[in-house]
Amino acid sequence: MEARRLALSLGGRFLPRKQMTFAQLRARYGDEDILLISKERIEYHHERRQPLFFHPSTAAVRVKRLLNGEPDTLLELAGVRAGDAIVDCTAGLGSDSIVFSFAVGSEGSVTALESSRIPAFLLKQGLQAYNSEVTGLNEAMRRIEVICMDHSDYLRSLPDRSVDIVYFDPMFRKPITESASIQAIRGLADERALTAEAVTEARRAACKAVVLKEHRDSPEFERLGFDMARRPSTKIAYGVIRC
Repeated sequence: MEARRLALSLGGRFLPRKQMTFAQLRARYGDEDILLISKERIEYHHERRQPLFFHPSTAAVRVKRLLNGEPDTLLELAGVRAGDAIVDCTAGLGSDSIVFSFAVGSEGSVTALESSRIPAFLLKQGLQAYNSEVTGLNEAMRRIEVICMDHSDYLRSLPDRSVDIVYFDPMFRKPITESASIQAIRGLADERALTAEAVTEARRAACKAVVLKEHRDSPEFERLGFDMARRPSTKIAYGVIRC
C-alpha cells in the first residue's frame, strides 16, 4: 500500500484513520505529528500549527502572467534565461523553484534544496503528483530535483562556476505574519540566519548571480554584501550579487 510505504519512508508508522478525529488519534496513539495521506493530497498536521501541504500557490499565478507576456521581478533581477542551471538553497514548498523551472525550460535545471525532512518530503511528493491546468506548469514541476540537504554542505560540493544562479530565501529575520503559507511552515523549516560562509560558497559556484529574498527592512542585505533592489509596493525585497 502506497500510504504505508510513504509513512515508513519517514520513519513513522502506518495507522488507518477510520472515523477518528485528529484529537482522538493523538489521544489514542500519543503522537502530536500526523501525516494524513488521502486520495487528494498529503497533509502534515501538528496540534499547534496550521496544516502543511504542497500547492503551487503563487507560482501558478506567476506562470500565468509569464504566459501572458508579463515580467516577473525575481526572474528579471536574477537574469534567468532558458537553459540556466539554478540552485534554490531554501526551497520550502517550492513556489520560486517552480517559476525558475518554467523559465529555464527543458534545457535548464533547478535543484531545490530543503534541509527539513517534512517540507522536503511534501515538496518531492507534491511536485510529482500535483496536476495543474496551467500550460507548462506540470512539466516545470516534474523537472525539479529535490534534495533534502543543508545548503552549505551542498554548495561546498559544487565545482567553481558550475551553476548559473544560486538563490536564497531563508526564513526572514523580520517575519511577515500576514502570510498563511509561511506561518504553516515556520517551526518546521530551518530558521537559522544565512551565513556569510554560505554566500561565499554561492559566489564561488555561480557564474551569473547570487540572489537573496528578504524583508525590505532587513539588515541582512548589507550584512551579507547584497545590492538590494526595493519593491516599494510589498514588504519583500531582493538583493543581488553579480558574479
